Amino acid sequence: MTRTHFRYPLALGCLFAVVWVALSIAPLYRQDWLLENVLVVPFILVLALTYRRFPFSHVSYTLIFLFLCLHEIGAHYTYAEVPYDRWLEQLTGHSLNSLLGWQRNQFDRLAHFSFGLFLAYPIREIFVRVAQARGFWAYYLPLDLTMAFSMLFELIEWGAAVAFGGDLGVAYLGTQGDPWDAHKDMALATLGAILAMLLTALINLRFQRDFAREWAESLRVKGKRPLGEEQIRRIRKS
Repeated sequence: MTRTHFRYPLALGCLFAVVWVALSIAPLYRQDWLLENVLVVPFILVLALTYRRFPFSHVSYTLIFLFLCLHEIGAHYTYAEVPYDRWLEQLTGHSLNSLLGWQRNQFDRLAHFSFGLFLAYPIREIFVRVAQARGFWAYYLPLDLTMAFSMLFELIEWGAAVAFGGDLGVAYLGTQGDPWDAHKDMALATLGAILAMLLTALINLRFQRDFAREWAESLRVKGKRPLGEEQIRRIRKS
């Protein structure tokens, strides 16, 4: 990769390091902050260590950076207690929660929606460049994996809450008394990913000349012979 390409993710990485350090100072609950960052550090390391073999586009690095910044804000205050409403009221004199009739802190909803909106495209890059997904599958598979990751994270939250219990478990889970919290979080992540893939499809429809042909080809049956037991028989005979 060129030095020009390298400079951009390096600059984002340095900027995120500043954000991370600033938000690591005196978080509302230190133990919850540690839990929220358990996956962040290895994720950043993987991005750095795989840069030469798989550098993402500037678009993907920007989207990843934005999501991680949102996550670090949630980790600093806990997702249930980010004072966005107080910030907006101080800035504009109006309460967003009052204007929209919200009874709960909605920052965690924003984060889950952003998970789908910001990360579906980087996931698409992996499918397109590694698995060579084309047409329909280049949009459906990123959506599907984003939904799977969202579900997996909800299971991790549940497991951590059960394992740690007490105030730490409640702070990490962040349901705020809503029994359908996990379902709504997954639905919002799915909605964000759908919007990201729709926007990507619309851009490609506008600029990709063979868009319709590629889409149709991706849905054409390539292998006429069934798999399963038929494949086993063919393997045993060969």
